[in-house]
Amino acid sequence: MSSTNAASAVGIISSDGEALTTSAIVAAEAMTGSHVLQIKGYSITTKELGNGKHIKSSTFSVGGHRWYIRYYPDGNVLENAGWISIYLQHDHTDAAVEVNARFVFGVLDDSGKYVPMFSSETSVDDTFSSKNRCWGFSKFVSRKALEESSYIRDDCLKIRCDVIVSKGISTEATMQFVLVPPSNMHRHFGSLLSGAVGADVTFEVAGDMFAAHRCVLAARSSVFMAELFGPMKEKAMNCIEIKDMEASVFEAMLHFIYTDTMPDIDQEDAFVITHHLLVAADRYDLERLKLICEDKLCMCIDTSTVVTTLALAERHGCQGLKKACFELLKSPSHLKTVMATEGFDLLLASCPSLIKELLAKVAPCP
Repeated sequence: MSSTNAASAVGIISSDGEALTTSAIVAAEAMTGSHVLQIKGYSITTKELGNGKHIKSSTFSVGGHRWYIRYYPDGNVLENAGWISIYLQHDHTDAAVEVNARFVFGVLDDSGKYVPMFSSETSVDDTFSSKNRCWGFSKFVSRKALEESSYIRDDCLKIRCDVIVSKGISTEATMQFVLVPPSNMHRHFGSLLSGAVGADVTFEVAGDMFAAHRCVLAARSSVFMAELFGPMKEKAMNCIEIKDMEASVFEAMLHFIYTDTMPDIDQEDAFVITHHLLVAADRYDLERLKLICEDKLCMCIDTSTVVTTLALAERHGCQGLKKACFELLKSPSHLKTVMATEGFDLLLASCPSLIKELLAKVAPCP
């Protein structure tokens, strides 16, 4: 168990001469602890309990408080069937007790480390009280994704919970004269794109037209900088045709360029569009967008998508995505299923060195 201390102060000045009341955090102490829940007999536990039923871990202590984990192998309610639901519960009968805590739940690998794609954490403190004794994640891990991974060994699943209990927080009154809002630059640039005010270049993509601003594109992408302000022929063109790209993908890329955020994508189309958006990000040197897409694709890997995803990762130098594919294929049953597909044969023919690397990783010689 360990403790940490932090201190901060706030000082703000008003525009209308009127003082606003606020408070500053003077000091905060946090106590941390961990507990590992082992589900031995994962398959039979899931089958026998079913949806809406849970098992409790043994009680453990963190920060002077008792806690336990509630594990639902097939979701806590009907709408969460097919998911593991998991909650941290404060084990106390005193109605006056309130505890502020953050926590992390994560599936463990063989080395006892969290598996990032099967981990969730709270970003702020939750208050555990008589009204809300437990907090957690109703859709913690997809059973399908977990069961297709290599993290259930000998029918045993290990989940660790790290708890950070906040204690000893004190505040003091300060005078707040100006309330500074968060940046809304992305909204202004988003409006600039949607309104096309001052647009000085047009792109034709698969028959659709998109108005944009040369300076914005050049500031965000070294490729657009070269195309629009360098010696390339596009410099003098008012309408530029973009080939080998869907209009929806180009539109999503423009949205990111102007707002630094991903647009909303229909769940049904998410894998395909994210796949093509990663290609576009690599093509136009948008490294942050490329990493966002890579991270999202890591969450979509299963036996039906792993071959396509592995080929994409190899072609565009996505090492994290490649490792995620290898991780899925560590399972002998998954590897056998994938090797029987036509896609695997095509990948073997087009990139034999990648298949050689794969087999060396997942099926090392004794």
